[in-house]
Amino acid sequence: MVFRRRDRRPLWRVLLEFLWPRGGWGRAAQYVRHRVRRLPDTPEKISRGIWAGVFTSFTPFYGLHFIVAAAIATVMRGNILASLMATFFGNPLTYIPIAYVALTTGHWLLGTRLDRALIDVRPGEPACYITCQFQNAFDDLWHNFVSIFTDDRMDWRGLTQFYDEVFYPYLVGGVLPGILCASVSYYLSVPLIRAYQNRRRKQLREKLSQLQNPPDEG
Repeated sequence: MVFRRRDRRPLWRVLLEFLWPRGGWGRAAQYVRHRVRRLPDTPEKISRGIWAGVFTSFTPFYGLHFIVAAAIATVMRGNILASLMATFFGNPLTYIPIAYVALTTGHWLLGTRLDRALIDVRPGEPACYITCQFQNAFDDLWHNFVSIFTDDRMDWRGLTQFYDEVFYPYLVGGVLPGILCASVSYYLSVPLIRAYQNRRRKQLREKLSQLQNPPDEG
């Protein structure tokens, strides 16, 4: 194939670059910001797409963020491509803080408490608790799916506990911080994108003027 990589990367390198891209997350963020500003759309529509992508990062629909962001952007009449790029707000460096804030807020709103393993935390425990809960839920889903074709019995107790203690509080608690961060991103993006587009239009007009009126030689 024409676009296939000549040097096939080993699995460990793919995972490593997912957690830490070449050049670091700072360079990756600059690339995303540059691509968003160059989208051919109005600043308001692009910023509505950014709102959808940032808000989606606070939802527990891991693996479906692109679909959720595109759906929200469609409802808001925002730029869908901008919404997909803005889901970059949720990345391996921010997922744990986002999940912790969403869970804490959700349990507070629901009048419940986090599991004791997360209340009596020590350094590193919140990350382990959150990631392990989601991993166990995916494992249970896979087990129940395989049980359809085997003699194993389905067991929904773990998933029920996951829904009550993690997923539903995460879903409820992510709304307020999600709206807050998404709205801040929107109001910051509109003037920045408008200024960038105006400057770019001015540069293009100057280049076009130079092509139409070349300087006299000699």
